[in-house]
Amino acid sequence: MSVTMQETMEAIRKYAPNFYPKVGIILGSGLGSIAEQLTHPVTIPYQAIPGLITGGVAGHASLLIMGYLNDVPVVCMKGRLHLYEGTSVEAVKTFVRIIKSLGAGMLVTTAAAGSLREEVGPGEMMLLSDHINFQPIHALVGANDESIGPRFVSMENAYDEELRGIMLRVAGGMGFTLPEGVYISVMGPAFETPAEIRAFRTLGADAVGMSVVQEVVLARHCGLRVLGVCAITNFAAGMRHEKLTHEGTLHFGEIAARKLTKLIPEFIKEYNRVTV
Repeated sequence: MSVTMQETMEAIRKYAPNFYPKVGIILGSGLGSIAEQLTHPVTIPYQAIPGLITGGVAGHASLLIMGYLNDVPVVCMKGRLHLYEGTSVEAVKTFVRIIKSLGAGMLVTTAAAGSLREEVGPGEMMLLSDHINFQPIHALVGANDESIGPRFVSMENAYDEELRGIMLRVAGGMGFTLPEGVYISVMGPAFETPAEIRAFRTLGADAVGMSVVQEVVLARHCGLRVLGVCAITNFAAGMRHEKLTHEGTLHFGEIAARKLTKLIPEFIKEYNRVTV
């Protein structure tokens, strides 16, 4: 039997009836340490939330955490749902729409990604400016609920230009290099072939991963502004001789996470200051 959004939110509100986040954050592989900075946290396992499921990928804890980051109320999704695990699109819809339904107006989505640019290596960060959907699916296929968003949603400013400007200002002030780039999303779970990477570079992609795009489409559909930032964990297939592994993804994700752990709280602080 399908679960309604009302049932989902009623379950969450039992834990935090009067909590209304300003920002939602999706934490990708190896990036869960950002949630550890939250003060007054309220933690809910995904399996306790109707309509969600628990992911099975290492580095994803499957916890919804509500709390304060630099005194700004936020909700963190510590661990995402991946379509390559057999997750239904309906569960991904619920995953994103929880953030909107709680009251947030903006989503920060983070992810581990492979670099397609020689000058941006493992352990660095990349600010997303656009995306290419190379997954054989689109989250908005099927009947549309006009109470959530329009049938045809514009993706021209999917990665909000104003939010990117704030992030670049904050990063520059902290001495971080933060190149911008286009993210291409593939289905996974196999890593890409060298031939695919050559094709993706021709298409104009700068980073490759197995997530982000469906979340961003759903976020824009329900009216959330979006900022996307990647932890670069490896050079994509064929660009170097090293073997690609998930363990390596987590290792270099942790290096990049040390930077993101400092950068994202400062971004949220500045975002809150300029949007009050």
